[in-house]
Amino acid sequence: MGYAVLNIKKASGNDAATSAHIERTIDPKNADKTRTHLNKELIHFPDDVNNRTEAIQYRIEHAGIARKINTKQIRALRFMLTGSSEDMKRIEASGKLDEWCRDSLDWVRETFGKDNLVSAVLHLDEKTPHIHATVVPIVTGERRKAKATKPEEGKKKYRKKNPNAVRLCADDVMARDKLEGYQDSYAERMQKYGLQRGVRGSEARNITTQQCGAVAGGNHRGVQRQGISLHNSITGNCLLKTSI
Repeated sequence: MGYAVLNIKKASGNDAATSAHIERTIDPKNADKTRTHLNKELIHFPDDVNNRTEAIQYRIEHAGIARKINTKQIRALRFMLTGSSEDMKRIEASGKLDEWCRDSLDWVRETFGKDNLVSAVLHLDEKTPHIHATVVPIVTGERRKAKATKPEEGKKKYRKKNPNAVRLCADDVMARDKLEGYQDSYAERMQKYGLQRGVRGSEARNITTQQCGAVAGGNHRGVQRQGISLHNSITGNCLLKTSI
């Protein structure tokens, strides 16, 4: 049985470099140009929105956020959804890739909010079929720090902020206890495709040149047994990220 791969990262700034990669306004060295036409946009943008960058901004502007967004706030989360290379190719060959895409995006919508999923692109011109999804981390409710902090006796009390206010807060979405739950629930959704969760407690680590070559060539069963997400088997980078 292969492994489900879920990789989530905070995007920096307007994330222009990632947008260029996803939308193929640049030509990645590891992409097959003869297959780029097979890539698919899986999300329809709102009217007057033309690309991923504009879609992120559109969601922020229409979410009902009262507080001003500062320049250091994380505006988007980058998702990569896939599986071990040979298993993704098996899914594609069996004609179930469209169903796998629907199930993966349904999981994202259910977990992070339908309106927060603003972009998703299926790449078929790299080694392994995979989805690049973008989520704007819009949340409601009290901040996690506010919940944990109790007012001290004798301290002046201030008017409480609306606990149901809409906020842009990547830290709430990316809390470690939640990250583990994401890995659990996504792997559960992927079981129907013969993909399982990685081993708990593994740590991200660099790998040797020989290991990198083996993974790039499709021989990654050995390292996968350690619960390692094979991001490099897709992008060609010699770094493995573990499942949480």
